[in-house]
Amino acid sequence: MTETTPPQINQKLQIQTWWFTAILIAVNVGLFGWQILTGVNITDPSPMDAIAWGADFTPLTFSGEPERLFSSMFFHFGLIHLMLNMWALYIFGSVAEQLFGRSYYIGMYFLAGLMGSVLSSYLSIRDGYQLLQHFDPSLLPHISAGASGAVMGLGAALTAVSLFPALPRQRFWLDKKSLVMVMAINLIFGFTVSGINNAAHIGGMIMGALLASLWYFAQKTQRKVAIQMIALVLCSVLLAGFYFYCTQLSTGLTPLWDEILRQNQLTF
Repeated sequence: MTETTPPQINQKLQIQTWWFTAILIAVNVGLFGWQILTGVNITDPSPMDAIAWGADFTPLTFSGEPERLFSSMFFHFGLIHLMLNMWALYIFGSVAEQLFGRSYYIGMYFLAGLMGSVLSSYLSIRDGYQLLQHFDPSLLPHISAGASGAVMGLGAALTAVSLFPALPRQRFWLDKKSLVMVMAINLIFGFTVSGINNAAHIGGMIMGALLASLWYFAQKTQRKVAIQMIALVLCSVLLAGFYFYCTQLSTGLTPLWDEILRQNQLTF
């Protein structure tokens, strides 16, 4: 080492502290690679391929395939979509997994992603009833997929915690201004750029912020683990209730969904 050469600092990437986030990233990247190997377009997957790989399409999701609410979290519309979501997952997830604890973090990730999917479906169902009154191409259900609902849920969770006074032994200091700005920019993009499923983002954010707030107040009690589990159960019940409400709401649209599926068999 010379006077003009800075010392080298050997710092290990402590992946053992956020290994579940690493697994999520690996699964998403691995599935994307598998899709490309089977012939899916790397930049612009066709609707048929998106449907085949489990994307969320309300006429199918609420006609006997509810698993699409989950599977859609692992399909991405091209390489750029995947890279943006995985980068955000690494940034938010590597911190959130350590801050909230792995078990709570896992529940938060999937509940936020599912809430984003269900809210997106709810809006499609609402548009479906308008479509019965008058035809408007903008009201037709869209195919949606991606991890962004879950990832935005993690971002909203960290933002929510940053708004509260820091806990005595809080593991990370969270930059409130930066987090609020990042989340606001994402919402603005969602409202102004076509092709972005902002409903999934908002649904994920609501669930993430709710779970983070419950986690924060649980830390101030003597029974924080029990309260955290209760919070996960309550939010799961909330999600299930919303899903079954959407299921009941969609029953009047069965003929419309059947017609949409029939007309699109030529392209799907």
